[in-house]
Amino acid sequence: MNYRSQRLAEELKNEISTIIAQDVRDPRVGFATVTRVEVSPDLRHARVYVSIYGPQEEKIRTLQALAGATPFIRRQVGARIRLRHTPELLFTFDDTVEYGDRMMQLIDEIKKELPE
Repeated sequence: MNYRSQRLAEELKNEISTIIAQDVRDPRVGFATVTRVEVSPDLRHARVYVSIYGPQEEKIRTLQALAGATPFIRRQVGARIRLRHTPELLFTFDDTVEYGDRMMQLIDEIKKELPE
């Protein structure tokens, strides 16, 4: 990514996080955190990675709720960020936090097994 797309990705991340936290009224959207945003080179598409806390069923419901709220979120982004074209948003589950937690559990288990 070039400098402009990186700047836009960071700005989208901040604005979408704020919109999800404050403006989306769907009760299915639980603890969703925007972890990163990747913008296409032509700035027309943005993949929004979301980390969701809770059981698998809640994660699925939250992603469905975000998919349903995508037009609203996109309109809000368009109103807050001045762009020629507001990017199409695609919400994707980000499992890096869970992966990191699992690695820490494995490291703790190995430490317990090692002699002092």
